[in-house]
Amino acid sequence: MKDSLDIALIITSIALIASVVLQSKGAGLGGLTGGDTGSVFTARRGIEKVLFRMTIVLSVIFFLLAIATTIVSG
Repeated sequence: MKDSLDIALIITSIALIASVVLQSKGAGLGGLTGGDTGSVFTARRGIEKVLFRMTIVLSVIFFLLAIATTIVSG
């Protein structure tokens, strides 16, 4: 049981990292370091909205898996 939770936690964390990186705006790595001048409070449409909601769902799953792994491991 612990091994399957660990694998699920690793997969979820990789997906969460990817979704956060994909949300960065701007060209190249400038958006990752805060180089973009866009506002935080912009309207999300289309794929941005899906990516935003997917990030929220993945973070909740990550949190629940982390708690479950802690409980199972002792």
